[in-house]
Amino acid sequence: MYSREDRNRAIELWLKYEKSSTTVTNELGYPSPKMLARWYKEFLEEKETGVIHDHRLRLSRYTTEQKKAAVLHYLEHGRCLARTMRALGYPCQELLSKWCEEFAPARRKHSRVAVQFSQEQKQKAVIDLCSRRGSAEDVADACEATRASLYKWKNDLLGKENTMARAVKKDQDLPDDKDQLLSEIEMLKEQVRRLKIEKDILEAAAELIKKDPGVDLKDLSNREKTALIGALKNEHPLKSLLDRLGLSRSSYYYQLWAQSLECKYKALKHHIIELFDLNNCCYGYRRIHGLLAKEGIKVSEKVVRMLMEEASLVAQPKRKRKYSSYQGEITPAPENLLERNFRADAPNEKWLTDITEFHIPAGKAYLSPVIDCFDGMLVSWTVSTRPDAEMVNTMLDIATGTLNNGVCPIIHSDRGCHYRWPGWLERIEKAALVRSMSKKGCSPDNAACEGFFGRIKNEMFYNRTWIGVTMDSFMETLDKYLHWYNNKRIKMSLDGMSPVQYRLSLGMVV
Repeated sequence: MYSREDRNRAIELWLKYEKSSTTVTNELGYPSPKMLARWYKEFLEEKETGVIHDHRLRLSRYTTEQKKAAVLHYLEHGRCLARTMRALGYPCQELLSKWCEEFAPARRKHSRVAVQFSQEQKQKAVIDLCSRRGSAEDVADACEATRASLYKWKNDLLGKENTMARAVKKDQDLPDDKDQLLSEIEMLKEQVRRLKIEKDILEAAAELIKKDPGVDLKDLSNREKTALIGALKNEHPLKSLLDRLGLSRSSYYYQLWAQSLECKYKALKHHIIELFDLNNCCYGYRRIHGLLAKEGIKVSEKVVRMLMEEASLVAQPKRKRKYSSYQGEITPAPENLLERNFRADAPNEKWLTDITEFHIPAGKAYLSPVIDCFDGMLVSWTVSTRPDAEMVNTMLDIATGTLNNGVCPIIHSDRGCHYRWPGWLERIEKAALVRSMSKKGCSPDNAACEGFFGRIKNEMFYNRTWIGVTMDSFMETLDKYLHWYNNKRIKMSLDGMSPVQYRLSLGMVV
């Protein structure tokens, strides 16, 4: 039986190692996973109820001499628990592990658990390995690592090149470890073989594909690597050549297939080049394929396209030119005075104008309004089937007719030609209005007017069918909506009043 201290120590380690029973058993040598789970269950019960379980210690079945004999056999016969149990017929694995911890704790052979070693620990282990007097197994036990891990760290830190020279100093004798000597010999043989392969590859590269002797093999194309393998495959294994050149087996065989096609279509390729030159270098692969078909040569269009790509035969394509109706500025444009500030403290300070289109089955209608930035009221508007100068000039005449003497608002528009014609400019000058224009192609500079058009179309135009509606009827419907917009449509920014109602509430004359 185990004492309460043994049980508590096992439970603490189990919780510390995130309930890993294997780690606890490897470190302590006891208990089994089932016993550890039972101990933890009893520990929780004692913690909840406060009642401590009474575990009476049973008398040991084995004497001290039997225990020491089992431990001695374990140490002298390879430190194998199973071998000792088979030879003596006793005890179980857990008891023997416990006896070893009791009588020979420093010589107990534990199963190594995966441990993360720091770079400093690896360097120290490699130094101990290279300067050792004993075997590599002793160094591995001292470092709590495996012999294979030591040699792996050694190769990573010192490199596979000249490993023997770095490991053994001139003023020291060769190590007595036979396994190490054999492994070093095999390593040197492998190093010589790799160096010979690399030397032959570089010589073949200089001779066959006319590369510099110090060329980087990674910079070679797959076609060039295949040519080198073909020249050296009788001297070296194919797998070694592929690994050294960094070429996959599938790519190698694909290049062999492609080279066989080149030989097959060599004459056809020259004939395609002749046809391409004879026809002013303007035929693509489809027309070249048609010429070959007329000559009775049966070949796929894909093959013709492939051969033309290899020969860099490219027909001159058509020039694509994007259409643009822009003819340049017809008159100097004024500055953008609003700069997207669409707020006004009083009526007739800032006006906005633009043109929008309504497309119905009966035709197209155009709306040109003047909007006051003070409350969004429509000062004037015109609706027409043609977006001409008469439409915008009439709108401006109506708007300026509502102004009192001495009132000169800023009128902001885009850079359309309607706002640059002589008739428009004359009316602006006569009414002493101040012109302001957006940047070219920048609709956000007139965002308030664009938003007004969006509200009209969402509320009146979209989601309705205009099939069978005449143009006159549509224009009348639009005019009614605009009157309703001014007089009755409430705006939450105006305290739930329409623009006309808002001005009346302020005592303004509408």
